[in-house]
Amino acid sequence: MKKIVDDERLIYKVCCLYYQDDMNQKEIGEYLGVSRSSVLRMLHKGKEMGIVTIELHNPRFYDYGEMEKALERAYGLKDVLIVENSVLDTRWENASYMFGSASDYLYSFFKEGDTVGVAMGHTLNSVVSTNKTYEKLNDLMFVTLEGGISQGTVECTDVQGNELVRKFADKFGGTYTQFLSPAVFSDKAILDSFMKEKAVNYILDEFKKINVVVVGIGIPGRIDHTLARAGYMTNKELKYLSANGAVGDMCLQFFDRNGDTSLFSQYNDRVAAMRLQDIRKVPSKIGIAGGKRKAEAVAGAVRGGFINILIIDSECAKELIDMINE
Repeated sequence: MKKIVDDERLIYKVCCLYYQDDMNQKEIGEYLGVSRSSVLRMLHKGKEMGIVTIELHNPRFYDYGEMEKALERAYGLKDVLIVENSVLDTRWENASYMFGSASDYLYSFFKEGDTVGVAMGHTLNSVVSTNKTYEKLNDLMFVTLEGGISQGTVECTDVQGNELVRKFADKFGGTYTQFLSPAVFSDKAILDSFMKEKAVNYILDEFKKINVVVVGIGIPGRIDHTLARAGYMTNKELKYLSANGAVGDMCLQFFDRNGDTSLFSQYNDRVAAMRLQDIRKVPSKIGIAGGKRKAEAVAGAVRGGFINILIIDSECAKELIDMINE
């Protein structure tokens, strides 16, 4: 004899009452004249038989397609990825999600044969330190974009670019080339002389091979700026640059809101790094930044031609849209 809990018609009706009409199990039992335990078994049967399927939608995946297109058109960018920044989540949760999304993007972007220039800084250190794992590529080369060796950088892995390229190779596969140099010299002439040494000028040949650059974007007004933490500049000097028009820096070189670096050549020319004018020539330049206060620096880097692919959070994206409208 067929049991009541095996009746397909009744199972379907129970599922409709529960999932569509929002009746609870007790109410359904009383309505149909069956026990609550029978209702529960029929709900389970509904899932087993495929009468009920449950699909979850992560609210993180908001559709920013139109905003991404608007930014691409307005700023002449190749690609924009906007990551949701929810007011319901903590700052750490938002940052963690953004860094994870950036890591996924880089993995999908990198291809065999790429030579990738990697800048120092907290942002990229956070991206490469996520717990995400990937199938590793074999023919990848990561190159440090600036020097970073000093007494103040020994314990600062985000400042030490040579450590970051090792982490990138560990995560995505391939090998790496380090730039064994201080980041900032006291005099341009000393830097020029240093870069002629055979022990270090190999990096100039590596720079010429780079076809992808991955960078974070700094702002001189931050008290925890990489240069200040490493002891290369004081917060007072950084504030002076900001007061004189510097809105951001990339590879430790400063620029104004239009991407012009000429006002800051006295400092920029003493930095041991791939020059921003050379980065302009790289086909794919990926910038990663988050937060409203980074928007002006991001816009300056884009206008200067130092970035043509953006990974940003929704807070930064909305500010960039507002800047277009203004």
